[in-house]
Amino acid sequence: MTAIRGYHAHVYFNADTLAQARSLCEEAARLFPLQMGRVHEKTVGPHPDWSCQLAFGSELIREVLPWLAMNRRGLVVFMHPLTGNELADHRDHAIWMGAVRPLKLSIFE
Repeated sequence: MTAIRGYHAHVYFNADTLAQARSLCEEAARLFPLQMGRVHEKTVGPHPDWSCQLAFGSELIREVLPWLAMNRRGLVVFMHPLTGNELADHRDHAIWMGAVRPLKLSIFE
């Protein structure tokens, strides 16, 4: 099995849910030893929506994943492992909470 070095959780939002997403990400950063990235009010990388990234180690998956599932209040969360293969991580190993959104995977080819 490929080693998983950590995870990224991307919280998706729009202008109407910006405050909700910011609050969710800030609360996650307060509760868990993870890194909260910028709150992007534009699309970045492969992401089709505005987003904020939460980065954390593999040891936290059992805590962070259920917490996000129970506290996302309708926001879409896209989570993926970090194995060193960005395309596979985003395409084959994706974990979606809420609607599956079309990623721009061509940036990895």
